[in-house]
Order: sequence, then C-alpha cells, then structure tokens
Amino acid sequence: MTQALLEDLTWRGLVNQSSDADALRDHLEAGTCTLYCGFDPTADSLHIGSLVPLLTLRRFQLAGHAPIALVGGATGLIGDPSFKADERSLNEREVVEGWVQRIRAQVSRFVDLDAGARVANNLDWTRELDVISFLRDVGKHFSVNEMIRKESVRARLEREGAGISYTEFSYMLLQSMDYVELARRYDCTLQIGGSDQWGNITAGMDLVRRELGRHVHALTLPLVTKADGTKFGKTESGAIWLDADRTSPYSFYQFWLNCADADVGPFLRYFTFLSREEIEALDAETQTAPERRAGQRALADAVTTLVHGDAGLASARRITDALFSGDIHTLEADDLAQLAQDGLPTCSLGGEVVKVGQALTAMGLAKSNSQAMQLIRSGAVSINGEVVADASAALDDLPPLAGGYRLVRRGKRNWGVVAPAE
Repeated sequence: MTQALLEDLTWRGLVNQSSDADALRDHLEAGTCTLYCGFDPTADSLHIGSLVPLLTLRRFQLAGHAPIALVGGATGLIGDPSFKADERSLNEREVVEGWVQRIRAQVSRFVDLDAGARVANNLDWTRELDVISFLRDVGKHFSVNEMIRKESVRARLEREGAGISYTEFSYMLLQSMDYVELARRYDCTLQIGGSDQWGNITAGMDLVRRELGRHVHALTLPLVTKADGTKFGKTESGAIWLDADRTSPYSFYQFWLNCADADVGPFLRYFTFLSREEIEALDAETQTAPERRAGQRALADAVTTLVHGDAGLASARRITDALFSGDIHTLEADDLAQLAQDGLPTCSLGGEVVKVGQALTAMGLAKSNSQAMQLIRSGAVSINGEVVADASAALDDLPPLAGGYRLVRRGKRNWGVVAPAE
C-alpha cells in the first residue's frame, strides 16, 4: 500500500524533495506513520494553493497513515518570511484567533477525524512558554550562521533595501518546535509542506534529533505554477478561496473549467483522486479533441465536489448551463445570490424605482444613458429572458426570478444581476 502511495505521488508530480527517499520508503512500509503539515492563518480562509498539501494528507490517510493538520495559531502571529519580499504585517491576536477557528473547520473537511486524523493548534504549546525558556531550551540548538544559509532567509537578506526582523527570523525556531512537540505527543515522524518550506522543515528535523534523539523525515511538494508563467490561483477578481463566502461555488467551478489545455493534465494529477487510467484517457482526449474540454470538465467537477460538496457542484453546473445554454428560470435563489456575490455586475433596487436604462448604466453594461437607450431600441437587452423594448420601464414592474432577483442580459455574453431591496 505504501509503495503504491509513493509511486502514485511520484507519478502525479507531487514529490519535490525528500530527506532520504529510501529511508522514507522503508519507514512507511514498516507500519502506520503519523505525519503533519502546517497551515498558517493569514486570512479567514485558505486558498486553492493549500489544496495540494491538504489533499496529500488525505492521500496518506487513504493509504493507512495518520495525518495531523496543524493550524498555526502561534506561527500565524509571527508570519513566515520564506521567499517574501517584505515584512508581513502583524495582525491582532483576536483576529488571528478568529481565523484559526475558521481554518480549523476548513482543514477538518479534508481528513477523516473519525479514522485517526487530528487537527492541532501550535498555540497550545507556545501560549505559556516564557522567553528565557525559549532561548535556553530551543534557541541554543540553532546556529545563526546555519540559519542565514537557508535559501529562504538568504534571499531576503540579499534583496536590496530589504532585510528581516528578529521576529520573522525566529519563525524557523517556532516551526521546528512544532515538529518536536508533535513527535513527542503523537510520535509524528514525517512533515510535508510546500517546496518553499524546505529550510524550515529540515531545521525541525535537526531539532527533533537534538532534543529527542529520533530520526524523522521530510517530504516537500511542488508549488503549483501555470504553463504560461502566470500566477496560479489568481483571477482578475482576486484569489480563489476555499470559503464559499469569498469565492462562490460557481466562480470556483469556472476557474477550473477555464484552465488552459497545457495545465489540465498536471492539475488533474495534483487536485483529484481520479485514477491514473482515467487521467491518461483525459490527457489523450485533450490532445485529440481539445474542443470538447473533457479534461477541464472532469477537473472542475472533481475539485468543486471536494471543496463544496455535491450541492455546490449542482449549483455551479446549474448556473453555468443557465447562463450559457439553458433556461434561467431553473436558477434557485442561492444560485442568483452567488452571481450577485462575485460573479456578475450587480446593482440593487434599494427600495427606489429603478428604470431599465438606469440599471444598465449602473452595472456598467452601458457606458451612458444614451447608449442604454440605443441598446434597448435595438432589442439587445433582455430581463429574465424577455426582450425589453422600453428603457423607461420600471424594474419593479417586471416579474422577478427566485428570491426577488432579476437577470439582465446585454447581447449574448454580458450579464448583470439586480438584487432585491433589503
């Protein structure tokens, strides 16, 4: 089972660095391994870059191992300097605590807590730690000379006009403490993380050896990039978040559906649990019939289900079909609320009488009132699927869709949402 896991991880391109590949294989084959990955609360939600380690924890659990998702209630108060151009802003303790609770709930959805997985918080073993004990018991094991040779720190020191504060410099010590504590409490013997964490992870391995006299392991995963060199997980509207309140299931689904042909193969490997045979068949179809976008559809279906469940996928598909080829009257109130949230240009009735022409201009579907008039006269504007002929018609006089929403369409591809008065 473990051999199949490591072979699968390698085939998927998920192995970037390992402390000792042969020793790790032997260790995993000897029995159940406890492993961990850390997730710092830098916002109230994780984004899709965090899916690679989250799903890797799940892959290990499915292979019979025991994952720990560590939420950085302590390290999140400091900020990881790894390959960051500037010093992070420090957030208030109450804010970080709120983020910890939300992220704890998020990571809990990807590992089975009823089958041996855990979610931990490193504030539990640092909250009462005094500075003298920290310096004597932890700091004495770290050579500053060695720390500044770590690539993540050296890059910061060598960047003109940059530098690093003692606060961020100490992050490596805190993360290393995590490995020691998890090894002590749960016999954790493997840490995984992104390739930018290699220096922090190996420092933790060394501290476990020094303090506990144990040999432990490290495995890093690649940082996801796009084939065209643009940043993964970003759109014109911002980052793609795992929280439905920040990125709706529809927008989440569209992100994956619209990925480039060159990216769909690697993304299927990184982000889905489809088998090798299924992925290779989709690779072949992408090559021979790219217009079908079979790989993109399979990718969007699989990842949206993982993050938002069957209901989220159904909603995303329903909206997609309605906007591009179907009947908008099939949309439910929650679907329309998603579009108002982050999918389409939006305006609100706000309790006032709003005319059709005004709504077009307010949503940016027309540059001016005169252009709105021209569009309406030419029959290019419809509301709730019905062509509108009168620019002065009040929106309140037009029957709404579910939840009191109205969908405005200009031409074939331009949509807007009129939200009901609150």
